[in-house]
Amino acid sequence: MSEPKRSNADTPEGKLLEPSTLTKAEALGLHARKVVEGAMAGRYKSPFTGFAIEFHQHREYVAGDDMRHMDWKVFGRTERYLIKQYEQETNFDGCVLLDGSKSMQYGSGETSKLDYGRIIAAVFSYLIVHERNSLTMSIFDTESRSMYPKTSNPRAMTNICKMLMDFEPAEQTKIGDVLHSFANQLKAAGITFVISDLFDDPEVILDGLRHLAFRKHEVVVFHVMDPYEIDFPFDGTVEFEGLEVAEKLTLQPHAIRKSYQEEVQKFLRQIRNGCEQFDINYILCNTAEPVGEVLNRYLATRLRVTGRY
Repeated sequence: MSEPKRSNADTPEGKLLEPSTLTKAEALGLHARKVVEGAMAGRYKSPFTGFAIEFHQHREYVAGDDMRHMDWKVFGRTERYLIKQYEQETNFDGCVLLDGSKSMQYGSGETSKLDYGRIIAAVFSYLIVHERNSLTMSIFDTESRSMYPKTSNPRAMTNICKMLMDFEPAEQTKIGDVLHSFANQLKAAGITFVISDLFDDPEVILDGLRHLAFRKHEVVVFHVMDPYEIDFPFDGTVEFEGLEVAEKLTLQPHAIRKSYQEEVQKFLRQIRNGCEQFDINYILCNTAEPVGEVLNRYLATRLRVTGRY
């Protein structure tokens, strides 16, 4: 007896790429063609030559690649599985970096910061590869823990979503170090999406983001925070337990609420102003807000700043 066929909602793709979110994103013009390629206009020479698609280079085969592009002649000589890449496939490099540190596990409601970040990461990964641009996807804490190697194949989304769904945080974070390491590996102009709660030294984070921008990548930061982290609406006597440090603290929130909120706003201003100074796109994401609305705000900001999608 055969197993019942799973509905799309039961698959990793179905859980992360909700049709309503994708529909809204695409209706807003959030295709890689408009958002990513359009954003890079003037920064690099387009590899397109009319409608021709010419051979460009080889790369290692990864699960999900179309076997029709396998170079069997090379395999016969070297027994290496290499995929032929064409000029249209190598239009630009898109990178999606998701913070997978333990602090991202926090959630005052049904959705944790990591769950929220997973959806954003999946949506932009989907949009990039479905325009046949190259994508590198990485989940990090103190270093890159799970990475999907560069691909431009839409079929890779099954494995990318599975990687996102299966990841379990276990470490603290060192965002600045990770961004510097990743920037040093960049070889071509492109765009990098950084999705994180940015719980690290603001100057160290900003230095890493500036490094990415220096390497000719447009940088887009989705700063993911839980509403309780912003508003601190706790009452009574509460014991707080650190997610990244083994400490507990018992206090009465109302006694420090005002000073806490002032510090949070100071932190947010420092990150926002630092990003604006170097033309880095910054979007604060409150996990109580639907992802589609966050994408709305991102596009509106892009239109206001650049005059185009």
